Amino acid sequence: MENFGRKGDVRRRVRSLLSVHSVAGQVLALQLGLVALLVAAAAVALALQAQGASLAEAEQRSIVAAQAFAHAPGTRAAMQSADPSTVLQPKAEEARREAGLDYLVAFSPSGIRWTHPDPKLIGEPVPGDYRKALAGRAYTSTSHSAVGRAVDTTVPVRDAHGSVVGLVAAGIRVQRTNEWALQRLPLLIGAAAGALCVGTVGAALVSRRLRRQTRGLDPAEMTRMYDHHDAVLHAVREGVLIIGSDGRLLLANDEARRLLDLPDDAEHRPVTELGLEPGTAGLLASGRPATDEVHPAGGRLLAVNIRPTAPYGGPAGTAVTLRDTTELQALSGRAEVAQGRLKLLYDAGMRIGSTLDVARTAEELADVAVPRFADLVSVELLEPVLRGDEPAGEHGPMRRLAIRGVPEDSAIYRVGEQIRFAPGALLTASLADSRPVLVRDLRTSHDWRAQDPDGTRRVLDNGIRSLIAVPLRARGVVLGLVNFWRAETSDVFEEEDLSFAEELAARAAVSIDNARRFTREHATTITLQRSLLPQTLPAQTALEVAHRYRPAQAGVGGDWFDLIPLPGARVALVVGDVVGHGLHAAATMGRLRTAVLNFSALDLPPDELLGHLDELVSHIDTDEAREGTVRSAADDPPPEGERSTARPAAPHEAPGADAATGTGTAAETSASDGVDEADGADAAPVGDGSAGITGATCLYGIYDPVDGRTTLARAGHPGPALVLPDGTVSFPDVPVSPPLGLGGSMPVETAELTLPEGSRLVLYTDGLVEDRDRDIDTGLDLLRATLAGAPDHTPEQTCTAVLDALLPERPSDDIALLVARTRLLAPDRIAEWHVPSDPAAVGPIRSACMSTLETWGLDAIGFTTELILSELITNAIRYGAQPIRVRLLRDRALICEVSDGTSASPHLRRAATTDEGGRGLFLVAQFAQRWGTRYTPGGKVIWTEQSLDEAPGPDVPEGDRIDALLDQWDESAL
Repeated sequence: MENFGRKGDVRRRVRSLLSVHSVAGQVLALQLGLVALLVAAAAVALALQAQGASLAEAEQRSIVAAQAFAHAPGTRAAMQSADPSTVLQPKAEEARREAGLDYLVAFSPSGIRWTHPDPKLIGEPVPGDYRKALAGRAYTSTSHSAVGRAVDTTVPVRDAHGSVVGLVAAGIRVQRTNEWALQRLPLLIGAAAGALCVGTVGAALVSRRLRRQTRGLDPAEMTRMYDHHDAVLHAVREGVLIIGSDGRLLLANDEARRLLDLPDDAEHRPVTELGLEPGTAGLLASGRPATDEVHPAGGRLLAVNIRPTAPYGGPAGTAVTLRDTTELQALSGRAEVAQGRLKLLYDAGMRIGSTLDVARTAEELADVAVPRFADLVSVELLEPVLRGDEPAGEHGPMRRLAIRGVPEDSAIYRVGEQIRFAPGALLTASLADSRPVLVRDLRTSHDWRAQDPDGTRRVLDNGIRSLIAVPLRARGVVLGLVNFWRAETSDVFEEEDLSFAEELAARAAVSIDNARRFTREHATTITLQRSLLPQTLPAQTALEVAHRYRPAQAGVGGDWFDLIPLPGARVALVVGDVVGHGLHAAATMGRLRTAVLNFSALDLPPDELLGHLDELVSHIDTDEAREGTVRSAADDPPPEGERSTARPAAPHEAPGADAATGTGTAAETSASDGVDEADGADAAPVGDGSAGITGATCLYGIYDPVDGRTTLARAGHPGPALVLPDGTVSFPDVPVSPPLGLGGSMPVETAELTLPEGSRLVLYTDGLVEDRDRDIDTGLDLLRATLAGAPDHTPEQTCTAVLDALLPERPSDDIALLVARTRLLAPDRIAEWHVPSDPAAVGPIRSACMSTLETWGLDAIGFTTELILSELITNAIRYGAQPIRVRLLRDRALICEVSDGTSASPHLRRAATTDEGGRGLFLVAQFAQRWGTRYTPGGKVIWTEQSLDEAPGPDVPEGDRIDALLDQWDESAL
């Protein structure tokens, strides 16, 4: 009986599963039909694929066989013999049988067969087109042959000179490939049958699960159940929402739509896009459980309950119920007040402190409170706060920063005016004790009227009747005072208003303190930035230069520029950029600028200088990363059990009040010495603690006014713009290397330009051409148009025009701009001679140099120049190699250059008493203002500079000059 009962239960399950009346049965029938259709389609596709694979295999066999026979030893020789058929026929047949081919035919370039499986066809012409093979390349095709339609590959055979001496064709009948495909048909049929079985079993399992989920109901029963649930859902007097795990609204009943005023297409949209109050929308989207939390929505106060649906068998998401509690609050007489205060505090948190500007934060506090809490609000801050300092000791005068509720002209104290309260006055005591003051009726308060009789009379005459004054206190320090006033047409302030005013002032005080600290950090960064950027550019004659610097809205950053005079009247132009803003970026910029100055003193070419700078940055990043690791280990929390000495935050202080966090506006600061600053807004705090300088870029160029040649190299930096004298604007192609610190010892490439006199070279950082609202291509096009529109502008005018056209209203990145107009050294200020490798040539060259100095009117320094040139030319002839040249340049100083073809550099040393030589360079160093060596691709140049202003007058006798020379020696050492 037990077995019989089990068998009956199985039969009932099977009948339920196969019954087309249930949802599971209908799904099973559809799935079985779909599986059968898919299996049939797959079987056909596999059959076609097998046929295609067989054909591909036949093509591969024919290619391999034809190539192997064509390149087999003796094939070419046999084709060039007198009787190719005798040699090739047996080999071809043997190869054909081993490869399983239907034919393997060798034939002459004229198409006459030398081999064939049917000997009768030997000597007959080959049908078809084989011109591609005669052209020297193998090809495969499917065509008709003597054995029927076949896959044929024809391969040419070349002699030693590359000429085609014969061809080999290998073929397999297409019918054979079909036979191969038929051999795979049983496997395909078996696979299709297996797939059908698996699909059927899978469909049965799916239908079984569906039957359990639908409890064996037919569609009509499920419809009735849905109608019943839908009626109940929309009939209840509570709002019901179902929200998915992704924050989208899945279901809302009629009551929820009414309470939240939802649009018709609300379902399947994110709850944050339904126009709800921010707090309500944030709660619904968060998915956290909530019990009777009151939130505003469309003029109502709703009690919100949220529960997750997953623990109760549903999908991941939340079920929300809403109850309208507005009427309950109205019965207690406090609903409207609570709703307004709640909304006001929410608005205050959103609006106060949106910037890091002290004055703007004070204005936001006044804007929030009028007229929703007070009819008039004034905010005064202590003078040190405005400078970014922290007030200490006795509270001094304050300055009014904001007033709302009355026209500024009618206020007792206008914005910007200084306010002093009499000692012992009511508000003075409030500041000293850091406690709020409530004056319900100003007309009866003698203490308040005594502090300023004339001013308080004007207040009363304007109908003001009630006051709450709250000190703005953050981190235990009083920053100022906020006054809330109400007119006689409003209710007077009560005790519950005092607590609310304290909460509002506490929130504003934290934001004001953040702005104050930002002001202090910003001033520190400005000071550092000014000290690190060039205050004045050095004097030189090669270029006419103008420059600009504009900080980002977040304050100063790491962009810099420089102009560095080099030997030989040359000038180096530098523009660089360090990613980021604040103290770290400014300090990093100073380090890089100092490094560039030091490397420039070595007179390195641009590519070598950037290579050394890249290596330096890599070392700095490595060292700072190591130090950061050590600091992190030192900053680990103490072991459990050690007592913490951290002070807990006061009730009125926000967590983390010791850090200037948030975003804001930097106060406008006037610029000087060519360093201008733009207004900042939505700024990040100054002085981030990030370490490392990875991300720095640099563009370095050297201009030579003798020939107008400019050598440029860049590491991750935008290339320069070039404006020719005729107004043509271009962006020279300067090879770009990785940013500094990321080069990985890769060589830096350079570009050389020859600039006509009057050309303008424009160097800039990426902040000029790229911004959050403008891509770099648009910025470059705008820069090109601006430069082309004023071909005759001076560098100063060019800087002004470029910034007027490209400077964003609120720049997000620093901008450094350097414009240089080229000059050429006049030909009559240049003299050059070739020196033979003969010591006797020193005298004539020296005489020619002295004649040139007389022509220039520099015979006063002729004696020392003659001494210097004699030593340098003699050293070049003795130790150097051709070509040896001497060049004199008259610039701001007299420049003497002696070049030769070796890279060996002389070294200055003091000769001993018994040494016969070694004093030449010592004399050069004593009489030249500067001297040094620079290397060229063909050798080196030893140069000296002599001041034109410090030369002895022409009336100094020659004997005195010699005495001056001998005075340079230490007689005790001789």
